[in-house]
Amino acid sequence: MNTWRESILDQPDITEEPDPLGTQITTTYHATLTRTGKHWTATFDNLPGGHIIRVQGATWRETADNAMEAIFDLLKYDPGTVGFAFTPADQEAALVMENVRDARAARLHAEQAERDALRNAARALIDKGWTTRDIGSVLGLSHQRISQIVPRTTT
Repeated sequence: MNTWRESILDQPDITEEPDPLGTQITTTYHATLTRTGKHWTATFDNLPGGHIIRVQGATWRETADNAMEAIFDLLKYDPGTVGFAFTPADQEAALVMENVRDARAARLHAEQAERDALRNAARALIDKGWTTRDIGSVLGLSHQRISQIVPRTTT
């Protein structure tokens, strides 16, 4: 059974390794979304060829989807090579959304720090001869989880 303490180890690690071959090339396009009446309007400026795209939708999601489709149609891009950033024109709304993004990024990095600390602690205690049961008790994890994150080496 997976406890809430162990669930942190089920999350993927954050890897900050760059693409060694330099093959992952993406272009990010920024759009500003404005609420007008019951609709949203997305505007892309600074597109190749001096193009400007404006699309509408009834919801933020629909507008973003319409905007992405318009970029793909205009520029004939493969969806895997383009990134999008959508920002509300309202500066207060943009700030609160940025705060949420920052908080989520901080949480992800804190979770990574916890995973790293758990692995390091388990490895250090294994190296000192502790049992997986004792390590699990100290770290609040099951002995099975300790065996998963720090497998015993045979020499």
